[in-house]
Amino acid sequence: MKLSKQDRRQRLRFRIRKTVTGTVQRPRLAVFRSNKEIYAQLIDDVSGKTITAASSRDKDIDAAKANKVEAAKLVGKAIAEKAVKAGVDTISFDRGGYLYHGRVKQLAEGAREGGLKF
Repeated sequence: MKLSKQDRRQRLRFRIRKTVTGTVQRPRLAVFRSNKEIYAQLIDDVSGKTITAASSRDKDIDAAKANKVEAAKLVGKAIAEKAVKAGVDTISFDRGGYLYHGRVKQLAEGAREGGLKF
């Protein structure tokens, strides 16, 4: 039986989430990638709260008129900046079932440049 792309990604997501969890000291950086946009949020799984979030739809990133890969890097830098303001410097990276490649990789590299440690 052949799985659809969505089913395959869902299985990968569940497999990743078994091991990657977020705490107050080390929140989870969750990535969601749509065809046009990319979203990132820092999540404390213990209390079930989002600490901060950033996306390519934010006004400053959208105004940059960058392509999707460059926008992903800007989102990574933005989430890192917000995380540092919130007092977070170490995170767990949750790629959300996507391959660590292209936009997801650029988001991670942008977050590292912004001062986050994985």
